Amino acid sequence: MTTSTLPAVSLTETAAGHIAEIIGQPNIEGKGLRIYVETGGCSGMSYAMEIAPRKEGDEVFSAHGVNLYVEDRGLVYLAGSVIDYKDGLSGAGFRITNPNAKQTCGCGKSFEA
Repeated sequence: MTTSTLPAVSLTETAAGHIAEIIGQPNIEGKGLRIYVETGGCSGMSYAMEIAPRKEGDEVFSAHGVNLYVEDRGLVYLAGSVIDYKDGLSGAGFRITNPNAKQTCGCGKSFEA
């Protein structure tokens, strides 16, 4: 596990509850929401997520009883972000509020840093 002086990435209680439902409790496999940043998307960078165990070099954050794993290379882009889960008429899924994004696309899945 790496340590960082950058602000934490956090989960809302709603997002954490949804992750816990997906993973199942007790979480004996050590899985969490793993988030990373990829080059591409309509704004230059895009978010990618998976339910997975921690990988070497991931920064670990815990909130509301679940783990969030952030790829170390993506942490500089995601520091201070809040991950929420929305379920509405326009679709369900995780939403990221990223204070580092200079611009985001309409779909909310890509951003410019």
